[in-house]
Amino acid sequence: MAKTDKCLVAIDVGSSKVGVLIGKGTDGGEIEIVGLGEAPNRGTRRGNIVNVEATVAALRRATEEAEMMAGYEVESAFIGVAGNDIRSVNSRGMVSVARKDREIRAGDIERVLDAAQGAALPSDREILHAVPQEFVVDDQGGIADPLGMLGSRLEVSVHLVTGHTTRSKTLLTCVNKAGIRVRELVFEPLGSGEAVLRNEERERGTLLVDIGSGTSGYALYADGEVQHSGVSPIGASHFTNDLAQVLRTPFEEAERLKVRSGSCLESLVGDEEGISIPAIGGGATHVVRRRELCEILQPRAEELFGLIYDDLHRMGRADLLRGGVVLTGGGAQLNGLLELAEQMFGTAARYGLPEGFTGLSQVIESPNWAAAAGLLRYALVVEDAPGRKRDRVSVRSVVSGLRGMFADLL
Repeated sequence: MAKTDKCLVAIDVGSSKVGVLIGKGTDGGEIEIVGLGEAPNRGTRRGNIVNVEATVAALRRATEEAEMMAGYEVESAFIGVAGNDIRSVNSRGMVSVARKDREIRAGDIERVLDAAQGAALPSDREILHAVPQEFVVDDQGGIADPLGMLGSRLEVSVHLVTGHTTRSKTLLTCVNKAGIRVRELVFEPLGSGEAVLRNEERERGTLLVDIGSGTSGYALYADGEVQHSGVSPIGASHFTNDLAQVLRTPFEEAERLKVRSGSCLESLVGDEEGISIPAIGGGATHVVRRRELCEILQPRAEELFGLIYDDLHRMGRADLLRGGVVLTGGGAQLNGLLELAEQMFGTAARYGLPEGFTGLSQVIESPNWAAAAGLLRYALVVEDAPGRKRDRVSVRSVVSGLRGMFADLL
């Protein structure tokens, strides 16, 4: 396969499929999509790998498809991670600036970020991300980047995202067996945020909910950075499974029924004619109305949003939703989900679609591709940061370098 320069590769290893995107950064700051591949994944359940060989096979099929389209051989990639094992916590660090000139340099930023990551973690957990929320120089807070400022004390508040060591190793093993080197593991809602959130939403306070097949990751952004994140154990497959069990129909038929006729908000459902549903094992079909489907789907949707809201409330963050809710991921397009989110969170809601892409951009203009597209955007930020003017991006480059230390532990 012919090789080209400056290609970025993102891989979304989901519970139902593996998605691969290959892109190139443009002079205008956009990303040109030059290749994509997709393959069903039978080796992952609820965000956790349960069959290594099946996951490796899906990785190879999706990667080969993307390579053929792009004319590019994939050697390394940014990999999205999700699953119930992801945990987050906010931490603080402080260091002294002892030099006579008191000028804060890159080394001081690295030291204070390292100090903030010194929180004791269980032996089976490791840091995936350390996202700076705010720097404080002496008594001056609200600083995005302290480089070049003068002070004797430097503090930082960071958002730490941690994962289970063994599960991270399993994912790395699968990707390596597929012949791909892992550049970085990225918590998918943080990746999705790079593709679907606007700057104003990051500043005002916006909840991003990435609804996958097995789980739903979420991240609350305010003042430009992540303030809280987590994972709900409920995903799109739970909605389908509820239909399959209650209606006693095959899972595949329940999925089609959910997509074609399902709704999770009763006020949106009228008295439509009945829908014929085949029974398991080839038995006689039976007829249900859309309202009956809603009676099955709405409680699950309310449970999903309720768990997220309760978590935000417990962390004292529920009052930050001034920018609304953004739903993305393959499970976000269930009819009524957007309206239900508005009711339960008490704010506006919209679908999150990838923005700022060219090339095959029309193909990925869907919540299904938000995670992979966001990983590409994240990769571009990390790759380009060292050569750019120091801003939020360049601070992230320092954090990315620190994360590399922890990658050795995987």
